Amino acid sequence: METPRKFIPTGEELGKLQRDLRFHPSTVENPQRLTAQQVAGFNRDGYVRRMRIFDTVEIAEIGRYFDGLLERTLAAGGNSYSISTAHLTYGRVWDLLTEPRIVACVRDLIGENAIGWGSHFFCKLPGDGRRVAWHQDASYWPLTPSKVVTVWLAIDDADVENACMRFIPGSHRYGHLTYALREDDESNVLSQVVEGAEGLGEPVDVELKAGEISIHSDLLLHGSEANASRRRRCGLTLRYCPADVRAELGWNAKGVVVSGADASGHWANPGRPSQG
Repeated sequence: METPRKFIPTGEELGKLQRDLRFHPSTVENPQRLTAQQVAGFNRDGYVRRMRIFDTVEIAEIGRYFDGLLERTLAAGGNSYSISTAHLTYGRVWDLLTEPRIVACVRDLIGENAIGWGSHFFCKLPGDGRRVAWHQDASYWPLTPSKVVTVWLAIDDADVENACMRFIPGSHRYGHLTYALREDDESNVLSQVVEGAEGLGEPVDVELKAGEISIHSDLLLHGSEANASRRRRCGLTLRYCPADVRAELGWNAKGVVVSGADASGHWANPGRPSQG
């Protein structure tokens, strides 16, 4: 089965890289879209949540677009987790990555010069028996320093019943944590598990209405349970970092300048794909 594991480097590849995996707090002093309290909360807790981006009409249109994309993906032999780095293929996803209302929130956390480099649909179908174990995003990526934030856009309403995301507040401040590999565990969407994670704090359920977003640090422990409900739970993850972050293993080819500039020219800054 094709899973997100296909899209990430191996442990051996990552082990050869020198990466700064410490938390770097936001230094933005005059946020424009978020409040100063939200920026302080991000530094303290590792996330902000429940920002409304799209109204009900807009998110319904996005949902219909995803329905068609998922149908084509399944017909081609993929699955509900295999639509990754979608902004390099689909113009509509590139539009979401560069959406000014989303970028405004991101800019208030990582600064003016911002790169959007990731776009991955995590879609738990009704009765999906697969969980996402506690993990840190930074563990999987050939990026340094650790300054990436992930926007999670709710395509569907996400709640406890249909397996919304869960965060462990403040866990990002522990830095990079030891994890166990579970590559043969098909009940886990990803391959890494931070064992004993709940000993680091009380988990928070991140319930979102369709059209709302959360944003979390790449070092925040998070995961989700299996979806045992009769309702789908789809979210689009959009990844952003400051332009001074460096990508190895060719990952700089994914990066689009969504705000300000990339003075070094490190990121490829591809244009909008013509495919819908």
